[in-house]
Amino acid sequence: MQYYGTLGPACGRVKILEEMLEAGMTGVRLNMSHGNLDENGQWLKVLEVAVENLRAEKPQILIDLQGPELRLGKIQMEFDVEEDQLIDIGMGGLPVPKMLLDYAEVGDRILLDDGKLEFEVESLFDADWKKTQDGEINDPEPLGVLALSARVIRGGTVKSGKSLAIVGKELPMPTLTENDLKNIRLAKEYGVTGVMQPFVRNKEDLQAVRAVLEEAGAEEIQIFAKIENIQGVAALEELLPYCDHVVIARGDLGNAMPLWKLPRVQKEIAAKCRAAGKPFMVVTQMLDSMHHRAVPTRAEVLDIYNAVLDGAASLMLTGETAAGMYPVEAMEYLVKTGEEAQK
Repeated sequence: MQYYGTLGPACGRVKILEEMLEAGMTGVRLNMSHGNLDENGQWLKVLEVAVENLRAEKPQILIDLQGPELRLGKIQMEFDVEEDQLIDIGMGGLPVPKMLLDYAEVGDRILLDDGKLEFEVESLFDADWKKTQDGEINDPEPLGVLALSARVIRGGTVKSGKSLAIVGKELPMPTLTENDLKNIRLAKEYGVTGVMQPFVRNKEDLQAVRAVLEEAGAEEIQIFAKIENIQGVAALEELLPYCDHVVIARGDLGNAMPLWKLPRVQKEIAAKCRAAGKPFMVVTQMLDSMHHRAVPTRAEVLDIYNAVLDGAASLMLTGETAAGMYPVEAMEYLVKTGEEAQK
């Protein structure tokens, strides 16, 4: 059984990483949606010192690519929004990818941060003309939607880089971004052992990742296929031969369907992986309450226990270790609960 923690500010000190390793952490994840390998290499250097101090076995290193995913752009300072508040999205408001504006319609529900926040689109704003640099109108050209106004359905804290999704819509995003390509080509140099490809939709997505790994001379790096949309669930059996591990990524997967359907889908994915002999990981909100609490809920430890009984080969913590107040305690609960389940 592999136990992963996500690297970030909360655990970015040698002492804390030593304690997490002693608690049983066997691997780490770097989230490439918040920077590239060159920018995040500092975390790996701190990890290397912790491993050397303990004379411990070198942990697995996973990089989680951005892939075909929408994310909020950078904002100067995080802020709270409340239910029924109106908020501008796009030009002059929250910075979002142009594709979201292109596909949004009045009445759509937009989810932010794995659905922690929810907005409903009330109106769209477009520009039918563009101006030349001297300010005069020249050749009318439709620019499409530049912004939208949305009402807050579920409030919370707005933070940079968090995931975005339009409920019920699959947007035609490219498999790999330029940043993804750069990170894959650097992966071997940084000792990466696995690449996590988000929002896998078909075997072609995985073949694209494999091709770049081979071009980079990094054939030994494993591919972790993240199942987090309806397309990925439907294509699972097709995907299995093209990945080394399946990741049941419940954050965005829970955005793609009513939450009460998520447990059944998780169980079905686990069953198909077991039948095919394909290792799988369970991730997202395993110990979410431990962002701010030193002890998890009973439901959370039961969730971990059941994931192991379902045959999970690995479990992962995300924000709990990257940004939470109790990264060491979270790892201890993850490992101890997983080990208890294995008995």
